[in-house]
Amino acid sequence: MKPSAPSRALIAVSSFLDRTIGWDKLPKWAGLFVLAGIRDRLRAENLYDTGRDPSPPPPLTSPTDPTRFERRTIDGTYNDKTDTLMGSLGSRFGRNIPLQKGYPDTGERLLSPNVRTVSRKLLTRDTFQPASTLNLLAGAWIQFEVHDWFSHGKNLPDNPWLVPLAEDDPWPQHPMEIQRTRPDPSSDPGKPPSFVTADTHWWDASQIYGDDPVFSTAIRSGERGKLRIDKSGIFPAEIDAHLDLSGVAGNFWVGLGLLHSLFMREHNAICDRLLAEYPSMSDDDVYAKGRLINGALMAKIHTVDWTPAIIAHPTSVYALRANWWGILGERFDARWGRLTNSDLLRGIPGSPTDHNGVPYSLTEEFVAVYRMHPLIPDDFTFRSVLDDAVLKQLTLEDVGALKVRGLLGEYDMADLFYSFGRMNPGAITLHNYPRMLQHFNRPDGTLIDLAAIDILRTRERGVPRYNEFRRLFHLKPARTFSELTNNPQWARELDEVYEGDVEKVDLTVGMYAEPLPAGFGFSDTAFRVFILMASRRLKSDRFFTVDYRPEVYTQAGIDWVERNSMRSVLLRHFPGLAPALEGVANPFAPWTQVAR
Repeated sequence: MKPSAPSRALIAVSSFLDRTIGWDKLPKWAGLFVLAGIRDRLRAENLYDTGRDPSPPPPLTSPTDPTRFERRTIDGTYNDKTDTLMGSLGSRFGRNIPLQKGYPDTGERLLSPNVRTVSRKLLTRDTFQPASTLNLLAGAWIQFEVHDWFSHGKNLPDNPWLVPLAEDDPWPQHPMEIQRTRPDPSSDPGKPPSFVTADTHWWDASQIYGDDPVFSTAIRSGERGKLRIDKSGIFPAEIDAHLDLSGVAGNFWVGLGLLHSLFMREHNAICDRLLAEYPSMSDDDVYAKGRLINGALMAKIHTVDWTPAIIAHPTSVYALRANWWGILGERFDARWGRLTNSDLLRGIPGSPTDHNGVPYSLTEEFVAVYRMHPLIPDDFTFRSVLDDAVLKQLTLEDVGALKVRGLLGEYDMADLFYSFGRMNPGAITLHNYPRMLQHFNRPDGTLIDLAAIDILRTRERGVPRYNEFRRLFHLKPARTFSELTNNPQWARELDEVYEGDVEKVDLTVGMYAEPLPAGFGFSDTAFRVFILMASRRLKSDRFFTVDYRPEVYTQAGIDWVERNSMRSVLLRHFPGLAPALEGVANPFAPWTQVAR
């Protein structure tokens, strides 16, 4: 979409300042100006439509259902009223780069350098490097959200990639086999390969509510709109039969279990509030409104709590909070309400919907920058919220998918939340990948090196390597390995693995290696995708824009979203956490040690 004349001027000035000084080194007001210009440029130059399957499957939602525009659908249809399949199950991933730049490497270059070598020599965690400004709840949260946002579905079981291994590699099978991503069955001829989502593209809390009718029905109680929660705190054990452990469900662990439990409880609390205010509402209506409200609250928490915690630069914190409340801020919003439709002044919720000229979808580049597995530690210390006493020490293997239900039943959930609030996640950097995930026995029996897979997936899906990615996002490429990283040892290791060619450095590796802006938990390179997509996920979704209003949510629903936060959700369900949260500005930062 061609920007306006004022926007073009803003882009020109902000691009110059960012290139010559850097947005993060400017005073806050000037940094905000530059970030606004960067976003305008990204919206104009970094949104590309990959098209649509010419014969999409019929939607799960009936086109005659009178409520289809009033609630989120299971399959993501009817979010956009004029393009009812936009963002729905089976839609293609979009791109943030010109389509001609999205062809994957072929032949030897696809596997060069060897992805297993990259995993072993550059990613393996020798000593745990903590992210000291965050707690482990922040690490669990991003995986919780990713399970809502995107999935490429089950990989192809046949014709895997064959990765040659060094003679001294202890991997049990030589060569290593990595299953290929399932392609779009109807990729357009003459264009790069496309891929389709097994989730909806919308921010719709599908990690809790499901994206197929069988699961979505199974988790409902059928009474008062509520979800079924068993004594362990999550959905009943018989629902496990509906989960595919070879897919996303196989990545379940106790951190996800805690957040699933928390927001299932929150859904039921919302239902109680709705029925107290509107006692004549049906079970189905209460459930639908509860889902809508709960999902919006999660989006708000991610926007104003989680993201400012992991990118804690004063300028970026202000900018991200402005996505929800505008530059006028939360206090103005609370006192005066929406006096303007400007999302800059008043925030995105309630503003007009805008796709910026490109049908909405999440993108392959967005997926690529969310490879944050170093956040997960190898070891866990569970503590009592009463006196900080150590209850048990476990490994990552001990808290995985098949162990979650037992752990949630064995320990008081307040103790588990307190433990996650006290522990640090890993820093997102080189040499900090969880060892267990490099030799990961999935619940379905498959042995994988997830680090090697992370590297191969970006190559396979046509995401450019680090330098080319930076060029396409209007950043300077690194001319040398020493320019890419300020760690001399890393520069030598990168030089060796990538055979002296800095242009070969993989996106993930480059992002882990580059110096970070002050307060950042991840790279400025990844941040460029966030600048664009963080606002787009809200601005394209009518349930966050034109339909974020009492007529759709109910007034009680709007009030619930606006008056609550991660802190209030935690304390509503686990009031015993109050001493640990005292004096903690952000619930995703390390919590206070309770008195012994």
